Amino acid sequence: MANTKSARKRARQALERRGRNMSLRTAARSAIKGVKKAIASGDKAAASAALARSQSMVDRVAAKGVLHPNAAARHKRRLAHAIKAMH
Repeated sequence: MANTKSARKRARQALERRGRNMSLRTAARSAIKGVKKAIASGDKAAASAALARSQSMVDRVAAKGVLHPNAAARHKRRLAHAIKAMH
């Protein structure tokens, strides 16, 4: 447990930040899952629309530092390639 006043404050701030980051990370994962579901359903138009929404979400999360920029790019690239491979 934190002993000093500043350490208590840092612990409190870390909890608040963790809550925000978890919610952002969950939103990004949900957006990615939505694209994967659209790809699995076989509807290319719906998958493309879902990809556009998920790219925006993933970029926002990466900009806030919750997701590494390279990881964000990797997710977007893999989803885009999966949609491009659809027939």
